[in-house]
Amino acid sequence: MSIREILNTIVDGVDGALAAIIMAYDGIPIDEAAVEQSDFDTQLLSVEYATVLKEIKRAVDVIKAGDMEEVSIATSQTRVVMRVLNDELFIALILRRDGNFGKGRYLLKIKSYDLMQELE
Repeated sequence: MSIREILNTIVDGVDGALAAIIMAYDGIPIDEAAVEQSDFDTQLLSVEYATVLKEIKRAVDVIKAGDMEEVSIATSQTRVVMRVLNDELFIALILRRDGNFGKGRYLLKIKSYDLMQELE
């Protein structure tokens, strides 16, 4: 299964999903799957959140709290779940506020291994 197919499986499998994007910590998108009816720029959102995630990762390293695995951010319009793939990449799942957050987290967790296999 290709990276794009895995991303499409995640987006299609979660009610309220708007996009799934693999990003580098420097904000460069690697690949993306998105629904057609998204009202805002999901790539811009992901680039901005990449900066936030990089700072959180640095803080986790400084306090020696273990390896960062997942971060979520909820706003009045969206929920974003970001899951670390390796030291360079993460995947972000962008959901509508009323999207199925639990299933999104679950699919990111189980599909992370498949994505890493395809990225190697």
